[in-house]
Amino acid sequence: MTVTKASPPAAARGRGRRRGTALGLLAWVVGVVFCLPALWMVLTSLRSETDAATSPPSLGAPLTLDGYRTFFDGAGGATPWPPLINSFMASAFATLLVLALALPAAYALSLRPVRRWTDVMFFFLSTKMLPMVAGLLPVYLFARNAGLLDNIWLLVVLYTSMNLPIAVWMLQSFLADVPLSIIEAARMDGAGLPAVLVRVVAPVIAPGIAATALICFIFSWNELLFARVLTSVTAQTAPVYLTGFVTSQGLFLAQLCAASVVVSLPVLAAGFAAQDRLVQGLSLGAVK
Repeated sequence: MTVTKASPPAAARGRGRRRGTALGLLAWVVGVVFCLPALWMVLTSLRSETDAATSPPSLGAPLTLDGYRTFFDGAGGATPWPPLINSFMASAFATLLVLALALPAAYALSLRPVRRWTDVMFFFLSTKMLPMVAGLLPVYLFARNAGLLDNIWLLVVLYTSMNLPIAVWMLQSFLADVPLSIIEAARMDGAGLPAVLVRVVAPVIAPGIAATALICFIFSWNELLFARVLTSVTAQTAPVYLTGFVTSQGLFLAQLCAASVVVSLPVLAAGFAAQDRLVQGLSLGAVK
């Protein structure tokens, strides 16, 4: 005898649709609330300094591009291009180094696990428990004695060391889902470890690598503490350059917002470009 499953009553289906609609509206409200500070920053950057400093703010104030003109002309005679280039170089090179070091480490901890690998993973995580300010003085003294102050390559090394534990943790979770059969097949065909990592493993976890790279790039781009202390002019980064807009004399809010929008654009562009792979990567590494 065939038993057919009874369809839910119309009232239950109606409640389900209403619940789904309410959750959708709630998600939109939460999204708008989270986006409001960024939208307000963009709107403030399009105001004159007098209108931006008005309290309460006026939504009908005229729009202007003076803040962006001031930014690109250079605040106090300092052009913004060298700091932007320094930030891009430090973030890009640090991200590449992190991936080059984290991928073999994650491979050893997942597909070819070493003894007591959980202790190794905890050690990686424990390095993030030390506040950055606690290591600032030793790093500064080392950089001063080694003649590395105001050097962009020192920032590359620091950003690599700061982001490496996060990258190993993320890539290890992605690599745990890679079938061992394809790696064994590649080894039977004579592929060595570099070939396995580059030609077999990397394409399989490409979304995870993209997600890891984007997060490391964002962390490096936004870092301020070490860049503020260890650089001055030659290796000044974009976040340090932004602090020059904050002054005790005159109005600076519109210019600061305009500069913040411009400095945020590379990270936003990278996020939108890697949006699909970022979602796939975060889903790939999810806990089943």
